[in-house]
Amino acid sequence: MKYIKSKLIIKILILGSLLLISQQVLAQSWRPVRGSILFGISGMALISQQNSSLDFLVVHDNKQANQERLAILTIKDKNQPEYLSVNWTSNSQLPIDLEALTSIPKTKNNFIALSSSGKAYNIKLNPDKKTISVIKEFELPGIPPGSNFEGFALQNIESKLVAIWAHRGEGEQPSIIYWGILDLDKYQITSINSTKLKVPFPSGNVRHISDIKLDSAGIMYISSASDNGDNGPFQSAIYVAGYLGLRDNKIIWRQNSELVPLYRFDHHKIEGIELIPGVDGGVIVGTDDENFGSYVYVLGDNIL
Repeated sequence: MKYIKSKLIIKILILGSLLLISQQVLAQSWRPVRGSILFGISGMALISQQNSSLDFLVVHDNKQANQERLAILTIKDKNQPEYLSVNWTSNSQLPIDLEALTSIPKTKNNFIALSSSGKAYNIKLNPDKKTISVIKEFELPGIPPGSNFEGFALQNIESKLVAIWAHRGEGEQPSIIYWGILDLDKYQITSINSTKLKVPFPSGNVRHISDIKLDSAGIMYISSASDNGDNGPFQSAIYVAGYLGLRDNKIIWRQNSELVPLYRFDHHKIEGIELIPGVDGGVIVGTDDENFGSYVYVLGDNIL
């Protein structure tokens, strides 16, 4: 147990030293994606990374039949993002209010998207045809009444497929982070546990978790955002929430006892984050700025 705690402290100290660098040094400009409330980014996942180009699948939280659900976002060098709509398969009903997206580790073009109600969609992307097919629809287990999910992620940790998801919380109501081990053959999540979390910033109409991701070392990243209506004002922050690991085939959780905003942003409501692996990796964020549309921002000047 002491070893685990020491390991977590060391990881967070190293991470903090790398990330708490002046934003003037890391600065990239916010890159506009689409200028309408219908194109807010509520979740994003990396499709491919090559040379100076990144491709992402993004989801929109739309609810009407004639509105987009998915798109491929391509970022090349310092250029503005390229946006291409992705058609939802015709053999499945359109989802309502998609709020999260994760790739499935050790697969190609396979993702799970999650709606705010807790309905999940295992989807396969055909990037050439710009279409997806729905492999399976399933529900998160034991959904409490009033849940509003805004984050879902998968990661392989010590040969186990760990799933994490989060009820966003709001104001004085904390977020709730859930985790378990996912069996993709049975679409069952076992060894489930949870914890509550509140962030110090933003304040007011804050959603304590607006997205969530887990890296291969078990470090959990979250975004938090304030939402004061369709015209803002908005604020957001990125945190390291803690550490997930396995011991005796059981998931252990070590929460960061003093949450420090690694990045703070005014004027934008971050609802999508993704981790970019490798020597030139980093973090990218996407926004749902309501009437002001959507933007992406690259944290780290070596990614592109």
